Amino acid sequence: MKPKHHTRRGFRNNYSHERRDLGDFLKFLWGWRRQPFEKVAFPMATPDAGFLAANRTRPALTWIGHATFLVQVGGLNVLTDPHFTARASPLRWAGPERLAPPGLALRDLPAPDVVLISHNHYDHLDEGSVRWLARHHPRAVFVVPLGLRRWLQRRHAANVIELDWWQKHDGHGFGVTAVPAQHFSGRAHNDRNATLWCGFVLEAAGKKVYFAGDTGYSKDFTDIGARLGPVDLALLPIGAYAPRWFMKAMHVNPEEAVRIHQDVGARQSVAMHWGTFRLTEEPLDEPPQALAEALKAARIPPDKFWVLQHGETRTLDLLR
Repeated sequence: MKPKHHTRRGFRNNYSHERRDLGDFLKFLWGWRRQPFEKVAFPMATPDAGFLAANRTRPALTWIGHATFLVQVGGLNVLTDPHFTARASPLRWAGPERLAPPGLALRDLPAPDVVLISHNHYDHLDEGSVRWLARHHPRAVFVVPLGLRRWLQRRHAANVIELDWWQKHDGHGFGVTAVPAQHFSGRAHNDRNATLWCGFVLEAAGKKVYFAGDTGYSKDFTDIGARLGPVDLALLPIGAYAPRWFMKAMHVNPEEAVRIHQDVGARQSVAMHWGTFRLTEEPLDEPPQALAEALKAARIPPDKFWVLQHGETRTLDLLR
């Protein structure tokens, strides 16, 4: 018997939510294009590439931008949703452009042992980045949700592990479980939800790192907390949430990100999915401000949910 999130043609979310159609998307797109946009010059940190390249003992986290992190834990270099190119688009000349450069250049990236890819949207699965990684780091193990193995293999990724929700891989010096997210997939007009979307809980050296991927809010997070929590570190989206009438089902806002932090029992959370691409209507610098307000309302100390600069590295003594 197939799991309930499997359909005849692909996949669906665990919990019902308001669905949007093409008319809704066109209404959103019209509003987005008419929305005044002010580019923000975010301060950039300069990572110590030498330290990152040599580091195999001290847990550390570097935010490269959007949903791309370098997580160093248990002697492993783990890369999440690698995106290093100029646009989140199938086109080189159109589509959302990168507004903050990658915080760490591909040439300075330590050899990744594990690459986690949450789903196939263009701001999370970037073909140019995947091809570069597959060519320069052929030993890297790519972990992807159901339906994406073949796509990765066609871009010459040699080691690809494909997982369903709640399925766990143990080996290569780590454990990783694909966990549900409330989202959707698709890279063209005719492949909606043909491949799965997910988050991941990585286990290494007795610690747990939760990478939420891309998601709206649902009961999935209390489920994750009950089955796999508490987690030591959670990487959570806080941006691309406006307007709520359209984005609520697919992207959490900062208040909901705080709820996820609580649901999964995170010792420490870190913000992502903001300040790199303009995908929605809120100002680029609004998400961290809204996060600070949400933490205050929830009576959670601000140092429990970090907001990093692009390129910033934080050492993670909590993962020792």
